[in-house]
Amino acid sequence: MNCQKQLFQLPEGIHYLNCAYMSPLLKSVEEKGIEGMRRKRNPISIKPVDFFTGVVGVREKFARMVHCEPMQVAVMPAVSYGLNSVIRNIPYRKGQHALTISEEFPSCYYTAQRWCKDHGAELKVIARNDDIPRKGKEWNTRILEAINKDTAFVVMASVHWMNGTRFDLEKIGTRCKEVGAKLIVDGSQSVGALPIDVKACQIDALICAAYKWLMGPYSTALSYIHEDFNQGIPLEESWMTRPNSERFDRLTNYEEGYKPGAIRFDVGQSSNFIFMPMLDEALGQLLEWGVEEIQEYGRVLGAPLIEHFLEKGAPVDDESHRAHHLMGLQLPAGTNGEALVNELQARNVFVSLRGNNIRISINVFNTEADLNELIDALDH
Repeated sequence: MNCQKQLFQLPEGIHYLNCAYMSPLLKSVEEKGIEGMRRKRNPISIKPVDFFTGVVGVREKFARMVHCEPMQVAVMPAVSYGLNSVIRNIPYRKGQHALTISEEFPSCYYTAQRWCKDHGAELKVIARNDDIPRKGKEWNTRILEAINKDTAFVVMASVHWMNGTRFDLEKIGTRCKEVGAKLIVDGSQSVGALPIDVKACQIDALICAAYKWLMGPYSTALSYIHEDFNQGIPLEESWMTRPNSERFDRLTNYEEGYKPGAIRFDVGQSSNFIFMPMLDEALGQLLEWGVEEIQEYGRVLGAPLIEHFLEKGAPVDDESHRAHHLMGLQLPAGTNGEALVNELQARNVFVSLRGNNIRISINVFNTEADLNELIDALDH
């Protein structure tokens, strides 16, 4: 795969290694947003059928990406919305606990914590062992060992948002099924850049912010929700999720049920006439490139950076337990991470500080020059 920088609006001389923070917009996605705003100028062009057809392509494309049925895809505004939609529908049995991992993203932690408080349950946090150089394998093992017959659900990322540790979701999913636990995955930092199969991993819910690796607009998210939740209670009672809602003349013929699949969990106004065309365009481009190819592009482009880390004695996990599109450089004790990030920005190198890690993320708009500039800046 060749560099795709020409399809973006990134200025020359900017070394943006920060897609994990927010992706730049593709030119084609930006144009779809502008078209949507122009369309709103004259609402007579927006027909009742458009309230429902605009999300069809989004569901289908995301379903292709994660290997599920389109009707099991819900359109949401944020990961927190999706996590709460699902976890609040997980029943509690006396003596059960929830499980997450250390330094997990706050939305995952807080939603699990709320469920535990509501039910008087314990939230167990599986810590990473920072005393060993290669932490991923041992961390995965500890997660598997912690899942038992009293685990109600596991909520965790597929790739750790701070350091790029890759979790073996197939093994974790298998273990969850063995004990009857639900597996809830935040895919925000992997889906769109790392292949995933919700069926092979036996995932019960996969929730993804769309403004990072899915390259969509902010305030959009997509979720795969397993059919076990198809009778769940949604966060809101949207008129659009009810049967026959396409008939605007009959909306007060109130319906008791919902449309099939996970559509009941859609946010109200899911047909957003600006955001959905943008997201549809972004998903189409990702599928055209191929997620496997995007991950391979990150591996090849990031190889010199990994080699540089190893030469400097920085801890680097083995390849099977780290992502190629997102990695964390653990800072030595006493390092002023904020000052370092500011120094990098002064050289037009953009990364993130997350915990005690400099988080570096690579996508198809990045070039060898971006990585070389980062290496040179870190050396100085």
